Amino acid sequence: MKSWSPESWKGLPIEQQPHYTEEDAGALESVLDTVKTYPPLVFAGEIEALKEKLALAESGHAFLLQGGDCAEKFSDCNELSITRKLKILLQMSVILCYGVRRPVIRVGRIAGQYAKPRSNPSETVNGIEMDVYRGDNINCYEADVKKRAPDPQRLLQGYHMSSMTLNYIRALTKGGFADLHHPENWDLGFLEQSPQKGPYQQIVTNIRDAIAFVESLGAQEQSLGSVDFYTSHEGLLLGFESAMTKYVEEYGRYYNLGAHMLWIGDRTRQLDGAHVEFFRGIANPVGIKVGPNSKVSEIIAVIKAINPDNHAGKVVIITRYGHSQIASALPKLIEAIKDAQLKVVWSSDPMHGNALKTKDNIKTRNFDEILAE
Repeated sequence: MKSWSPESWKGLPIEQQPHYTEEDAGALESVLDTVKTYPPLVFAGEIEALKEKLALAESGHAFLLQGGDCAEKFSDCNELSITRKLKILLQMSVILCYGVRRPVIRVGRIAGQYAKPRSNPSETVNGIEMDVYRGDNINCYEADVKKRAPDPQRLLQGYHMSSMTLNYIRALTKGGFADLHHPENWDLGFLEQSPQKGPYQQIVTNIRDAIAFVESLGAQEQSLGSVDFYTSHEGLLLGFESAMTKYVEEYGRYYNLGAHMLWIGDRTRQLDGAHVEFFRGIANPVGIKVGPNSKVSEIIAVIKAINPDNHAGKVVIITRYGHSQIASALPKLIEAIKDAQLKVVWSSDPMHGNALKTKDNIKTRNFDEILAE
């Protein structure tokens, strides 16, 4: 196999990248050189711990919960927004943990999900054609021709927003907010009107009773006071991802230290492309998005390229078929991966394959279709 470096992807075919002007291209290189000097956002030891937990999920002894925004906005970097997202994931994880009787691995699409792939490079708003919004790391959501132009300086802002978000998440998850003795801290306002309020409160009561019983026997479990929480985002902008990738002597491998886990999109996992080349060299867990247009043979080849030694906990297959196609498509992939004896974690993304638009052109989803998938 050919040698790898954090920049060996350069020169290969690449999809879903912003097109900077010649003037901005020089600014981009300066920005990326600056990012290379910044401190890592996560630690290699945390990444290795996540891989060990994902290996447990792979063997059926743990459950992976990943959730968060399709694309974060810089404006989401505030106390209320971060706290609400964490509350939802904590609520979901405690219900799952209670139901499946397995440890739950909590992974947020947060602290870096500032870029997104798009079907079209431009759009027309009020009769004016402009670049499509590609995420706050690239351009502005506001429908303005100038503000939609890709701006390299946004990458610096994205790093700082990720850092602040992650810092607050660490404070919450390790500082008592996630204490299982007080799950009422996670309640959200809408739960008061939800028909699921009663069943959820019964689960919480049962968990409290179980904790009280165990502690009455003299056991004090320190892990009840905090949780491990991991971050993830799509590794779309390879210049930025390369800048966040460093060789860690302790483990003798390259790690992307901008997130614990990254994933490669359904639109960017070409076997001979730049993204697969970059992802095959990092030691992080890697998600691979799989959609209705995926060819089983290509997915098998991508898995082998990214995880040639077939290590447990390395690859997460994230399916996004849509409710109408998953029953016919997923079994074929499962059988092919079993036949190839490949080690993968299975994850369902029922959001991105079930999008629809209202008569007012607002993108949304039907909950029954999400549940069906």
